[in-house]
Amino acid sequence: MSLFRSIVFTAALTGVIVGGAVSAAQFAGTSQLIAKAEVYEKAGGATETPEVVSPMTTAHVPEAGHDHDEAGWEPSDGLERMAFTVAANMLTAIGYALVLCGLIAMRGKPVTWRDGLLWGLAGFACVMLAPLIGLPPELPGTPSAPLADRQLWWIGTALATAVGIGLIAFQRKPWAAAVAIAVIAAPHLIGAPVAPEGMHPLAPESLEHQFVAAAVMTSLVFWALLGSVSGALYRRFEGTA
Repeated sequence: MSLFRSIVFTAALTGVIVGGAVSAAQFAGTSQLIAKAEVYEKAGGATETPEVVSPMTTAHVPEAGHDHDEAGWEPSDGLERMAFTVAANMLTAIGYALVLCGLIAMRGKPVTWRDGLLWGLAGFACVMLAPLIGLPPELPGTPSAPLADRQLWWIGTALATAVGIGLIAFQRKPWAAAVAIAVIAAPHLIGAPVAPEGMHPLAPESLEHQFVAAAVMTSLVFWALLGSVSGALYRRFEGTA
């Protein structure tokens, strides 16, 4: 029970700290770019407000063909939208921290913030860098493949990368490295789902590039903080449990 409490307390406190910090980074970076892209989207006559997922992962835009009335409720611009963004970031950070701390506990070795940082960087590679090759973060108004196809490919890519990194980190044998390379490469050989032909982003290409760079940096900050804070807090809670 003490181990369970250590994991939960670490994840909850880590989520609040990291969620708040990364929200500040988003408001200064990606949120500004999303707001600019929405101007182009509205000027282009888009019929919906795309769903933009936190840049800790990649952005997902629902399929076109639904108007605002069918899209359902969404927070209004300003304080309400900011509050929901902070809450979503904290919940996301808590969820990832639970997974991270669970894996650290299964490993069964003492950790420091430096060890946690390495775990966090591995998470960054799985959740952002690997899927980025086929599905870069998207601004509102960016055409894309069906949401279910993108989510399935993203999940498969993240899991394959995690398995590959685990084999390389914990086996350290030639056969493990060979299997890891094959597993990591498999989703990319299959290929990510692509947008229908003849459709083009509404925002300028330069804005798209800025957004991808900002999203990657925000994700790096998120995972670096998540890993290092989780490692430091888990060691403290585990020692006092």
